[in-house]
Amino acid sequence: MSTAAAAASPVELYDDEITKKFVWATLAFAIVGMTVGVWIALELAWWPANLGIPYTTFGRLRPLHTNAVIFAFGGNIVFAGMYYSIQRLLKVRMYSDGLSNFHFWGWQAIIVSAAISLPLGLTQSHEYAELIWPIDIAIAVVFLSFGFNVAMTIARRRVQHLYVAIWFYLSFLITIPVLHVFNNLSLPATLTRSYPVYAGMTDALVQWWYGHNAVGFFLTTPFLGLMYYFLPRAAERPVYSYRLSIIHFWALVFLYIWAGPHHLLYSSLPDWAQTLGMIFSIMLIAPSWGGMLNGLLTLRGAWDRIRTDPVIKFMVVAVSFYGMSTFEGPMMSIRAINGLSHYTNWVIGHVHSGALGWNGMISFGILYWLVPRLWDRELYSEPLATLHFWIATIGIVLYTVTMWGAGLTEGLMWRALDEGGQLQNPVFMDIVNQLAPFYWLRLVGGLLYLSGVLLMAYNLIRTTSAPAPTATAAAAK
Repeated sequence: MSTAAAAASPVELYDDEITKKFVWATLAFAIVGMTVGVWIALELAWWPANLGIPYTTFGRLRPLHTNAVIFAFGGNIVFAGMYYSIQRLLKVRMYSDGLSNFHFWGWQAIIVSAAISLPLGLTQSHEYAELIWPIDIAIAVVFLSFGFNVAMTIARRRVQHLYVAIWFYLSFLITIPVLHVFNNLSLPATLTRSYPVYAGMTDALVQWWYGHNAVGFFLTTPFLGLMYYFLPRAAERPVYSYRLSIIHFWALVFLYIWAGPHHLLYSSLPDWAQTLGMIFSIMLIAPSWGGMLNGLLTLRGAWDRIRTDPVIKFMVVAVSFYGMSTFEGPMMSIRAINGLSHYTNWVIGHVHSGALGWNGMISFGILYWLVPRLWDRELYSEPLATLHFWIATIGIVLYTVTMWGAGLTEGLMWRALDEGGQLQNPVFMDIVNQLAPFYWLRLVGGLLYLSGVLLMAYNLIRTTSAPAPTATAAAAK
């Protein structure tokens, strides 16, 4: 194609092959990560499922599950959506195909390295940051290469305005490397062992500054960028309020970074720092609900499509769960409530209502919208997609409600006192035994959610393997 022709039709220059690669990786790691999650849920309900070997114990598989779901499944869908939307919002191809492919293969190599090292017990023992120092360095290199590719693409853009989704993407690209590098500062002792440069409460504070903001800037801001791009596209409506989306962005990124100390309530962290974390957490409700309402009101005039369009179904439930989980989290940061909920399964229910309800459901909606367009095929089966929606929704509700019940049971039994002021339940196993029914119900909810993922994978594979449309059919379409 000539330079003049390229300038006249930039759409033909978009690199969708890189998006396709990340889509396939998303599907693969959704199955892997959630299968491991179901496995460890079974281990909690029925301990022989650990198989009696160290590599498959809960302590080894749990970080594998969290890393696979957050950074493998979540990371790959974010990258797929970003590569697709950035090129179309900026009206230009990615700056470097080589960097795009380096990003893809480097990220998958990191995931495989995590899948090998974590079951072997090679860990730094920090929440969401368990990976050993050589892998940490690889993460920084690969992620920064992606950030450079995006920055250069923005510099070469053919439009002046940066749509709000790009703003959310940039907060992700800037903040995550800072969090990752400073939380993982360590002194290597061997190839697989290192000592953190922080100690005691400083280490805990830096860890939860990282941990909470990994949720904020890996599982929230880039997914909100995807919401602001794909929800209006799927609904065929403009975003309800562009001004509100800008307010949402600036309020969220300013407030979120200060909320980490709410993980350390009732600890030796200075009281003022605990209070600061609690206050900023409560303030987060405002921008979070502003974003939720902006997303839902974007559907004005298209609410009737909820009955027939599975993509809209997934996205509406996802945005609703975003609102619910971002209300529950600040409430749990209040000292009085935290005293009951902390260290209980209530926290697990809260985390999974956000991860499965918000991140998972928005990802599924994006995949169902994106795959037919990338491969220029009709979705193989909308009824199967609708079945996936209902299975997933029932699974999430069963999972979260069960964990809320388990958490309240734990918290109340831990705090129960007899007439003499002594603990009513001094034997820890008595409390654990009360949780068995909740653990079995949680397993059923997880199995339902995983079954939906398998249905989606089948549906999308059949979609991509369908015969290409003929020229006549394409013209008619």
